[in-house]
Amino acid sequence: MKSFLIFISIIYISLSNIYCLANELEQDKNTLKIGLIIPLSGEHQEIGKSVLNSIRLALSKINDAKIEIYPKDNFSNPEKTLFVANQLKEEGIKLIIGPIFSENLIYLNEVENLIFLSLSNKTKSVPKNVISIGVNANSQISTIITFLKKRDLRKTIVLIPRADYEDEFKSALSKTKHKFSKIYSYDTEPGKLTSQIEQITSYSQRKKRLERRIKILEKSDDPTSKKKLEKLKKKYTLGEINFDSVIIADFGENLKSVTNSFLFSDVTTKNVKFITLNQWFDENLLNENSMNEIYFPSINYKNFSKFNKSYFKIYNNYPSKISILSYDILGLIYYVYKKNEGNMNANLFKDKDIYKGEIGSFIFTKNEITHNLDIYQILNGQFSKVK
Repeated sequence: MKSFLIFISIIYISLSNIYCLANELEQDKNTLKIGLIIPLSGEHQEIGKSVLNSIRLALSKINDAKIEIYPKDNFSNPEKTLFVANQLKEEGIKLIIGPIFSENLIYLNEVENLIFLSLSNKTKSVPKNVISIGVNANSQISTIITFLKKRDLRKTIVLIPRADYEDEFKSALSKTKHKFSKIYSYDTEPGKLTSQIEQITSYSQRKKRLERRIKILEKSDDPTSKKKLEKLKKKYTLGEINFDSVIIADFGENLKSVTNSFLFSDVTTKNVKFITLNQWFDENLLNENSMNEIYFPSINYKNFSKFNKSYFKIYNNYPSKISILSYDILGLIYYVYKKNEGNMNANLFKDKDIYKGEIGSFIFTKNEITHNLDIYQILNGQFSKVK
């Protein structure tokens, strides 16, 4: 009898274990596991922590316990990125948000059966298992070209700094069928930059033309000539320039240097439309005189401001500019997860559906996201959406 009871107990325990295991497997099957590769230490840790906090914000909004996030610190290092990616793979994770920076993507083609949604905006030479979700050059240029056509601007020059994204931007330009008047590469060193802008704007020739005209009028006693002379003495140069718009592919202080160089060369917003790239609504540009009236493509400003306020309310500081991307992408992943009843694979991120998030609407194309951006203008100390 005792042996029988022991036997029954063993059977009961075994069945209970099998039931628990089956239950755990079923729960595991229905759980959306997402890896997160970000720098949580080192030089870029504040950006990484901001992204992590934004993911937490998105989780709070979605409010579904079936989502599990597995953060890993890559120290913003490509070798460490590969190491933690393999760790996540061993934990059964197939989908990863991150890494943030393009230089950390280089070894990820060695990891099979993983999808990486990188916050980088670089699209050139990206591994096949990486989808770039950043606001890339292709999206920005497309938006700018639409703006040029609406404003009937047909003589546009493009200025690209000799920087690490020069090839990326030139590659994006080459994909368009738009004809630009000329494309220049420029040196960001102030002295060289000023000289280059003077050449582009034919500053010396226009200045000499003014000086010659003034000398001619000074020899005349005609009242009409004297009136013309008074007007010319208020000018710095004389003569038209051969472009009606300029795209400056730069940011921050470098952008200010370029626009100031145009001012010094007597080229202003009165006769030229100045356009730049996405500035993430950098408020440091608002009080710069040379920035007034400049145009740029960007995400939805109203939603961007709303996100920043929500973030500040909880964490008592403002997020990094790109954090809104991680907030949006988690919402997109959850949408795809629910739509496909938990079946997650790479092909789900290659359809032609248009998604709407806080940054605006976007669509997956190959290994990148194409964002539908708006055009904004810095006008009298404010960011104004251009209709």
